[in-house]
Amino acid sequence: MTQEHILNRKGARKTSDIPSEILASLNRGLIESVNLIEWQAVDHPTLLEHVLPAFNLKVKLDVLLTEMANQNAVTGMKAIRTTSDLLTTAMIDESKAKKLEILTYCSNHISDSVRCWAAFMHKHSTQTLEEKLLFIRHFAADHHFGVREIAWMAIREDLSEDIDKSVALLTEWAIVDNENIRRFAVESIRPRGVWTKHIDILKQEPQKALPILDLLKADTSKYVQDSVGNWLNDASKTQANWVLAICEKWKKESDVSATDKIIKKATRTIMKNNA
Repeated sequence: MTQEHILNRKGARKTSDIPSEILASLNRGLIESVNLIEWQAVDHPTLLEHVLPAFNLKVKLDVLLTEMANQNAVTGMKAIRTTSDLLTTAMIDESKAKKLEILTYCSNHISDSVRCWAAFMHKHSTQTLEEKLLFIRHFAADHHFGVREIAWMAIREDLSEDIDKSVALLTEWAIVDNENIRRFAVESIRPRGVWTKHIDILKQEPQKALPILDLLKADTSKYVQDSVGNWLNDASKTQANWVLAICEKWKKESDVSATDKIIKKATRTIMKNNA
């Protein structure tokens, strides 16, 4: 398989169809995954074996691998969270400079899985919310879909602890040129989210997020449109009348195709329930 073929592959539709050469390269941290199937197939203990020597922490490898085995953390989200936690613990006695070196290395690694580890490596810090957002912005802007999803998952709990402050901070993200950053401003605080704990206050008081949503009601990016529509669809499951009122207001204020697409996605559960 040529390098060009490897880089331009579309990805297998099921794990058993992933070519052995591709899987081996993923597990060695030599290439990125190109779809969710590959992303979920990465063997994180094996990946750690190939990545850890670069940190000069190889002496701790056996302990880390044993703990990953004890927790059955091999693939997927569980493995990412576990690896991140274990690496963070392994760095406790390292100097500030060494910690920064390791974090920088992981944050910019060719492997999207390693970058995912890095996104979670703020969890045990005593940073302020502003500092945590500054840290996660690098991952929120990542070109890889998996890293971007991990970015909002990594900080969602922090954001949910003070929604008013979070909305105020994320409003600034909603006006930047990078569509990935704008999408993060919405996706990170979805009332129901995906693979994550709900934010109850936004299920009951979705209007708290309007400073962000209003800015994006006519966004030209489909990526952002989908996120805004999904946000409102989440809210419609507890505050249907509010969502309908917002959609009606937006339709009057912004009679463009982008807003129409958002409204259609936002009201899909309402329409289904009324069918």
